[in-house]
Amino acid sequence: MSEFEKKIYEEVLRDHPAVVALRRDLHRHPEIAREEFRTQARIEEELDQIGLEHWRSAGTGVMARLTGTKEAAVLPAEDGRPRCMVLRADIDALPVNEEHECEYKSEIPNRMHACGHDGHTATLIGAARLLAAHKDLFAGTILFAFQPAEEIGYGGLAMVGEGQIDEGTRSFGYHMAPEYSVGQVALVYGPYNASVDWFRITVKGLGAHVSKPHQGIDALYIGSQIVVGLQALVTRMSSPMENLLIGIGIFRSGTAYNVLADHAELEGTVRSLDPKLRIQTIERIERLAKNTAAIYGGEAEVEWGDHYTPVLINDKASTKEAQKVAFSLFGEKNVITESEASLGGDDMAVFINRVPGCYASIGSCDPNLPESAHSLHHPSFDIGEDCLVTSVSLTVCYALAYMNGEV
Repeated sequence: MSEFEKKIYEEVLRDHPAVVALRRDLHRHPEIAREEFRTQARIEEELDQIGLEHWRSAGTGVMARLTGTKEAAVLPAEDGRPRCMVLRADIDALPVNEEHECEYKSEIPNRMHACGHDGHTATLIGAARLLAAHKDLFAGTILFAFQPAEEIGYGGLAMVGEGQIDEGTRSFGYHMAPEYSVGQVALVYGPYNASVDWFRITVKGLGAHVSKPHQGIDALYIGSQIVVGLQALVTRMSSPMENLLIGIGIFRSGTAYNVLADHAELEGTVRSLDPKLRIQTIERIERLAKNTAAIYGGEAEVEWGDHYTPVLINDKASTKEAQKVAFSLFGEKNVITESEASLGGDDMAVFINRVPGCYASIGSCDPNLPESAHSLHHPSFDIGEDCLVTSVSLTVCYALAYMNGEV
C-alpha cells in the first residue's frame, strides 16, 4: 500500500461509521424495484450534503457528477475522448420478509435488502464523499449512478437508454459476496454473470370432475409435464460443458382438490453464458410448451419479459487496472483473480456493454456474524459491515488511479 493509498484508507476508516449508519438506515427502510422513492430522496439528501450536482434518472434512480479541479489537462482514454469514470450501485430491495433479528431489521413487511444493495448504495455515497474531498487530485469527470430496479432487469437498460453514461470511458461496480471473507475481493476478467430472461407459460385446458379426466383437459398435468420437459432441454439437448439453467419459480393452478384445473401459469428464468445458446433455448422452450400442451388437447402461450439482462463480461484491460489497485491495497493473497462464472445475473452488464469496465465481488462473510454466510436472497442474509471499508477504499483508489493514468 502506497503512502497515498494509506492516507485514503485511513480516511475511509474515519468515515466508516457514517457509511454503516446510512447502510442500516436503508436496511430498515427497503423498497423494491421501481418503488425506491424514499431511497431516492435519501440519496439526494446525502449528495446535497456533499455538494454534488445530481438529477433523477430511470424513474427512481439518481445520477450525480463530480468534476475534478486539478490544474492539468484531462487525460485521454483509449478512444481519444477525455477520461470519465462511471461508478455504479444498485439500490432496490427484494419482496422478502426478513427473519434476522437485529437492531436494523427491516421495518416493512415482505421487504428486505436480502442482496446487499443497501451496502452498495452506502458504499457509493462514501466514495462520493471522499472523492469530492479530493477533487483537486484529478482532472475530468466522475459520474455516480445510483441505479434502481436491478432485480427486475429494468434500471440499467433505462439509465443507459437515457444516455446518462454516454460520456463515460470506464465503468466500475461491485456486489457483496458471502462466498468470500471480509477483506477479500474478486476481480476476474471474462464472462462473470449469466444473461437473464424471464418467461411466463400460460396453459389453457378444460375443467371437469377428477373422476372423469377424459371429459376435460388437465392444465395442471400439462404444466407439470412442461416443467419436467424444460429440465430435459438442459440435461438432454445441451452439452454438459455448456453453462445453461432453466428454473421455474412459480406454478399456479387449480381451484379445488376434486376439479381438473382449466388453467395453469408457470413463471421462470433462463440463464446462460452463451448468447447463441440463449436464443436456441428460447426457441426450444416455445416449441416444448406448445407441443406438450397440444399432445394433451390444451394450448400454451409463452410470454417473454421486456427487460433482458445480457451476459456480464468483465473487460480485460479494466479488470487488470482494478486488480493492480486491489493488489496494492489488500495484498495479492486477498485478491481472487480466477473463479467460475456465476449463473446469477446483474444488469451492470448493460453498463459494461456501453462503457468498458469491470464488476468486483466484495467479500462480506464475517465469522462473527453467522448470517453473513447465508446466500444472497436468504431471509436472514446480512453482511459483515467491515466489507464496506474494502468496497469504499477500492472504489475511491481505482477511480483516482484511472483518472490520473496510473493504471
